[in-house]
Amino acid sequence: MSELSVNHLLGIKYINKQDIDLIFETADHFKEVINRPIKKVPSLRDITIANIFFENSTRTKLSFELAQKRLSADVISFSAAQSSVKKGETLIDTVNNILSMKVDMVVMRHSNPGAAHFLSQNVKASIVNAGDGAHEHPTQALLDSYSIREKLGEVAGKKVVIVGDILHSRVALSNIYALQMQGAEVKVCGPKTLIPRYIESLGVTVEPNLRKALEWCDVANMLRVQNERMDVNFFPSTREYAQQYGLDKTLLDSLNKEIVIMHPGPINRGVEITSDVADSKQSVILNQVENGVAIRMAVIYLLASKIQ
Repeated sequence: MSELSVNHLLGIKYINKQDIDLIFETADHFKEVINRPIKKVPSLRDITIANIFFENSTRTKLSFELAQKRLSADVISFSAAQSSVKKGETLIDTVNNILSMKVDMVVMRHSNPGAAHFLSQNVKASIVNAGDGAHEHPTQALLDSYSIREKLGEVAGKKVVIVGDILHSRVALSNIYALQMQGAEVKVCGPKTLIPRYIESLGVTVEPNLRKALEWCDVANMLRVQNERMDVNFFPSTREYAQQYGLDKTLLDSLNKEIVIMHPGPINRGVEITSDVADSKQSVILNQVENGVAIRMAVIYLLASKIQ
């Protein structure tokens, strides 16, 4: 049985291609499990996992909880909004208190980049990063690549464009790392104000024109505009953004080929993508959600097997 090269999943940049392949092979097995009538396996019966979310989350939190329960782990969930963090408790104190309850693994989302990394160096538990600020969101990038592999056979050689708010997006950065590691070609497309200044140093090309980007790609990953991370206006209005960078059915149908449409969610329908595109047969958005459970089961199972 091969094992991961890491004890934590902090970001895609800390793992390698062999790790990704192993996670995907394991996810293939778990995907078969979650489509059975009895969707549970006893693999992690003696493992306790804490989900600590300092930022809002629907899909990721539910997906992790479901993955943990499908593996028969004991799960405790913590949401910072209703916790002592509001009373001024520090991150280390919060987590150490939870660890004194003998937790083996912590899944954490935090608004500060590097929070998961900081935790992994200060706490005796396996850490999974469920998103740290605008830095990384590794399980999202893994499930995105897994969904491309499922739909197109492989990721290598594919052309993927990531469209939208690249500047504030942890999904974009993790995806760039993961896609390049697997041999895909990546472009980004969006308003100049939402493209990070040094993005080309990651080996990524910038395409300012949405139509050209879509004509080039095999897969378009449409990101939402992260209003909650913006302290100033990065573009004149939502309407203008939608006109220039929103994908609608007319534009999609006018391309001379069928491309795959992805979205990490939550979708702002009518802004970056219209409803008829989100619900079209070219969209794999709901497959991404299903694959998210299998990928997170794989990650948790492989990390748990390294806990002594």
